[in-house]
Amino acid sequence: MISRSPSWFLNAEASSRMKLRLFCFPYAGGGASIFGNWKRKFPPEIKVCPVQLPGRESRALESPLNSLPDIVHSLVSEMTPFLHSPFAFFGHSMGALIAFETARKLYREHHVLPAHFFASGKAAPHYTSRKKVLHRLPDDQFKDELRLIEGTPEEILDNDELMQIVMPRLRSDFAVCETYVYRPEEPLSCPITVFGGAQDHEVSIDSLRAWQEHTSSEFKLQLFEGNHFFLHQQETEVIDSMMHVLSSPKKPAVFRQGIAHVNGLG
Repeated sequence: MISRSPSWFLNAEASSRMKLRLFCFPYAGGGASIFGNWKRKFPPEIKVCPVQLPGRESRALESPLNSLPDIVHSLVSEMTPFLHSPFAFFGHSMGALIAFETARKLYREHHVLPAHFFASGKAAPHYTSRKKVLHRLPDDQFKDELRLIEGTPEEILDNDELMQIVMPRLRSDFAVCETYVYRPEEPLSCPITVFGGAQDHEVSIDSLRAWQEHTSSEFKLQLFEGNHFFLHQQETEVIDSMMHVLSSPKKPAVFRQGIAHVNGLG
């Protein structure tokens, strides 16, 4: 019986048909609920375990963390009881960065890795680009930037009371990404599949392809129709692609130079 606090992971308890846990890491400002549909869309053999970070939803009364090392330290500590059975990681945007550093720390401390690593809507960790530092902007400018990213509904951005609630969490999450310092290590030995949005102006194809440098195993890059939040716009297609990888008895196709396109892109 696992005695650790269940607050970091939802739905993580073992079940009779479970063959693999799929830990899902949310994007900035998001909580475990963004993966709410996934539990019923994946087969029971793949147990979807959304990560719930402090400061949101069921953990709304807790202070959000604004340091990636602090988040990763807690995640690895809480994940330890689950390491005896196979698992995979999926992370979108900020979640991909958290998942990546969690995987590296798990290997350093426990010599285990995910069976498969899915990075979605996020430039490779080492990939540098000149971007604004958003988490320190005045409120009005910060909201303008959120509008450009198109991830926060207008009804929330236009509601001052709601923004007072979500703004600290959003600033903390942006700080997690903007203060991150990449440190070179050996590439992961697990396969990496990367998803991107064909109309995502935040993340370039080159920066997605750069994830290839972080695996000594197989690599695949797949594009979907949509902007930075194609994860929701093409939810069924994303899940189908993941199920194909996780359920296939054979190794997934390898695309070391090319890009696999879905949903009419190619």
